[in-house]
Amino acid sequence: MTKTLIKNATIVNEDEIFVSDILIENGIIKQVDREIDADEGAEIIDATGLHLLPGLIDDQVHFREPGLTHKGEIYTEAKAAVAGGVTSYMEMPNTNPQAVTYDELEKKYKRASEVSLANYSFFMGATNDNIAELEKVDYKKVCGVKIFMGSSTGNMLVDKKETLEKIFSSVKTLIATHCEDDELIKQNQKRIIEEYGEDLPAYFHPVIRSEEACYASSSMAVELAKKYNTRLHILHISTAKELSLFENKTPLKQKRITAEACIHHLWFCDDDYKTKGNFIKWNPAVKTIYDRDKIFEAVLNGTIDVIATDHAPHTLEEKQQPYLKAPSGGPLVQHSLQALLDFYHNKKITLQQIARKASHNVADIFDINKRGYVREGYYADLVLVDLNKPETVSKKNILYKCAWSPFEGHTFKSSIITTFVNGNKVFDKGAFNENIKGERLLFNR
Repeated sequence: MTKTLIKNATIVNEDEIFVSDILIENGIIKQVDREIDADEGAEIIDATGLHLLPGLIDDQVHFREPGLTHKGEIYTEAKAAVAGGVTSYMEMPNTNPQAVTYDELEKKYKRASEVSLANYSFFMGATNDNIAELEKVDYKKVCGVKIFMGSSTGNMLVDKKETLEKIFSSVKTLIATHCEDDELIKQNQKRIIEEYGEDLPAYFHPVIRSEEACYASSSMAVELAKKYNTRLHILHISTAKELSLFENKTPLKQKRITAEACIHHLWFCDDDYKTKGNFIKWNPAVKTIYDRDKIFEAVLNGTIDVIATDHAPHTLEEKQQPYLKAPSGGPLVQHSLQALLDFYHNKKITLQQIARKASHNVADIFDINKRGYVREGYYADLVLVDLNKPETVSKKNILYKCAWSPFEGHTFKSSIITTFVNGNKVFDKGAFNENIKGERLLFNR
């Protein structure tokens, strides 16, 4: 039996902040109380002055394995995740080969069981012709189905209305969507190239991948979800216009349609293309200050339900290509909690809201079994942070395989001190314990 006693932590959980002890036994939170006596053999951690949050659950990452491992691997990116206080992640199917068959999906789970320091789940990918494969999956063991309703690699763009109707009507689990209208994007790009040529700066990205392209696709997804009462989760909302598709009056657990915001859409705006260029080139695009501010407002008022990263590494060489050739996406999972804590310091969000949007709500939306909260009987997925210990992002402390970050040179006001995954102290003051790996997430469905 392994035991850990965390003493005098300032706990952030379920809209409260309070000082307490936490006893962990065999990976589970055994007791939360103001004064817990040390059990014989327990490791004692003095957390005086530190804040303890439930580990973040990132519902959208691309760890690039299999087939794209020059950009990232499950091992490297999960290691970066736990260093950033992310204890669980849900990874996307657009790898090589794509996770669009039951067999390929299970290969990813096997690989994660061997190398991932964080807990894991993998989305099953939809195509225009794999409904039979979607129906093979046990969604008590898989987070959901991912549909790219915008351009993607290979055959993963699901652009046939009749196929979308079949998926939305037949799949009896959560469907997560990337919503951009591919035809509108192609028309915009053709028009821009005809007018300005092909040597375009990156600030044309939100013009090409426009507000209209996002709204056309998101509104179609919402229409289909309402028609078939599908459980829909729309990823990475990037425009103020899309917010009209969601509501904040219904309690979260009763919502059939939910939405996600990503760190980069809350942090950057189109002015940043002048200095960051392709390094903030994501799909959907980072858009205007107005869009950014309205998305942040929607996070706070419950219109948008969760915050994630869409962590999607590419090599420096790939990102340094001309705009039209440079791939979209960037690494974020190591620095998402620190970014949120900077928002806290700037009085844009509370610590309680961070815990809710990045942990509690993700667990509730996906019906994750016994995670996302600091509760007795739940898995001890926890992170200790020092709110007043600055850390500057540099090449020396970036853990992504791609070895760069859009935050490089920025000094965060807070630091991640210790991360527990299933009660195991996997990250502590810069050091890792890699002896025990994360576990497969299970879902109460």
